[in-house]
This record gives sequence, structure tokens and C-alpha cells, in this order.
Amino acid sequence: MPVIAMTQEMGSLAKDVSLQLAQAMGLAVMRHEAIERVADRAQVSSSLIGRLRDGKAGLVERLTTDKRSVALYTAEEVFSLADAGNVVLRGWGATCLLRPVSHVVCVRITRPLAKRVEWLMAHLGTDDAEFAEAELRRSDHAHASRMHEQFGVTWGDPVLYDLVLNTGRVSVESCVEQIRQLADRPEFAETPESRALLASMALEARVRAALKEHSDTRDTSITIHAKEGAVALRGIVLDAEERTQAESVAAAVPGVQGVANELRLMTSSRRFASSKQT
Repeated sequence: MPVIAMTQEMGSLAKDVSLQLAQAMGLAVMRHEAIERVADRAQVSSSLIGRLRDGKAGLVERLTTDKRSVALYTAEEVFSLADAGNVVLRGWGATCLLRPVSHVVCVRITRPLAKRVEWLMAHLGTDDAEFAEAELRRSDHAHASRMHEQFGVTWGDPVLYDLVLNTGRVSVESCVEQIRQLADRPEFAETPESRALLASMALEARVRAALKEHSDTRDTSITIHAKEGAVALRGIVLDAEERTQAESVAAAVPGVQGVANELRLMTSSRRFASSKQT
């Protein structure tokens, strides 16, 4: 079940490549419904999600939006679609999220800035090249900042990808063919081990999202490790009640077959120096 993770860069023709690739290989694509599901879970508008992704959100929106929730629900969506297989995922940090899975092909589609400026001018019906370039640089900065913040990587670093294609020199059709050929190579064949790893990563994402969504564990920050349906919870929590709640929420997530609660309680000194004079 092929899984292709691609970058999203305005004016790079990545959308054209992804749609033609999906048609050629009989794959699904991550559509607008995914944005709506993430927005619904994070309790914000889908337009706000779009503005945050494109760097167009205002200061108040950036400060008041729970970006951790958006990231968690986005990851859950990406892993869920990848786990189902036969899909092209463009953007959403999919290349970084799915990089550990050996059968996932990670591709960067890029294009020279001048050609991207021409594309955006035509797309907007404007002859203002300065405005178009400013929009592209703003979009690039937003993507780079988000990738660094969420994954600690430099956006565009070629080491992050299995294939980098420049649509300034390579046609969309040739890009599709190159990706198809790479996906058919033995290195990207799905194995029981890679399938199990992806399933475990998807389960971890569901547990993280469930903890964030539950009112009693919304602020719980712990490490989650899943393997073959068994989930281990590790980290430090405030008290025994939070420890029990985290286990209960995790155990209720579909696909969880057992929970190893390895959470430790935070200890605090009850010795306080009194400032009261007697």
C-alpha cells in the first residue's frame, strides 16, 4: 500500500504533481476534509487553520490559538491516512512525521523563486511582481518556522527527503514518473516491520490526541510509546489522580490492548519557611 509524503511550497507545482501522481497510481489524496476535521477537533475555524499554515494569521490569532492542539490533531490525521495506505499526503509536516517509516517515500517538490513569482502573478491576475515575491517569502518563512518549531529541522534540507525534484527543469509528468519508479523500488517495499511501526505511530498519535481532548488530561504532558497495541505511559504527573486519569483515557482509545502505566508522581517539599514574626 504505497504512501507518498510530499512537501507543500507555494508555486512549486507540488499540487499538480500530487494530483497527477494520485491518478496515475490509483491513490487517494489528503483533501480539504482533513482541514475541517482538524479545525473541528481544535474548536477553531478551518479558515484559521489555513491562515496559520500560510503565515497569514494575525498577532491576536497566533497568540490565542492553541497551536499544540492543532499540531496533535494534525499528526493524528496524517498518521490515520498513512496507516490506511494508498495515499498521497502533501504538506502538514507529513515528510517529517512519516520519515521513520521505511516504506513511505518522502519527496520535496521545489522551483526557482522567479518562476514561482510568475506563477503567483498569473494565479492572482496581477502584474505586481514585488507583491507576489513578498507573498511567497512570507509563505516560505511560515513553513520554515513551523517545521523548525514542531520538528527541530531546517525546512528544505535535502537530507530529509528521498527525492528532490525541481519543476523549473523537470516537467510535472516527469516528476510523477520519477516518484512512481522510486516507490516501486525494493527499498520502499512495505514489510511487516514497517507496517507495524506505522500502526504503532498512528496509535501513539491517537492516544496523544485523546489525552488532549479529555478535560481531565488536557494539560498532561507525558511520553507515549506504543508497540503492537501495548501502550506505555512515561513521565511525571502532578498526583495519583492525574496518573489514574491518564491511564483510563489511554486505555479507552480504539486499538489499545493494554496500558503500562510508568508515570511517576511529582514530589514537592512541604517545608516552608515562615515569614511571620512572633
